Amino acid sequence: MASPAPELQRLTSPAPVYRLAAMLLGVGTTHFLMPKPFDAIVPAELPGSARFYTYASGLAELATGAMLLTPRTRRFGAAAAVALFVSVFPANVNMVRLWKDKPLIMRLGAIVRLPLQIPMIVAALKIYRNN
Repeated sequence: MASPAPELQRLTSPAPVYRLAAMLLGVGTTHFLMPKPFDAIVPAELPGSARFYTYASGLAELATGAMLLTPRTRRFGAAAAVALFVSVFPANVNMVRLWKDKPLIMRLGAIVRLPLQIPMIVAALKIYRNN
């Protein structure tokens, strides 16, 4: 039996796309509903107010999640997700630095967040390659 046409081979289950989009839309919404925790991890070295970066990253997450949901913009949305995950990494590193005096479980949670960026980047790259 002949293999499917190349354009059909690129199609994969939409579940990973929807999971990543839901995560981005959920976290992006949280940036606006509860901004203080996000403000607290914005590196102080950045110019301007922490709230600006909280809202800007929340908006970027919402836009990226929306792009992933639309087949026409999915590939660009996946590339944007990779860029977003890389760009927020300094805030996650800053959280580890700022939380050095927090309870152990909180410090461990902040540390565990760092390598979790890798599977999110890999998931976005897979979506990019398959769409």
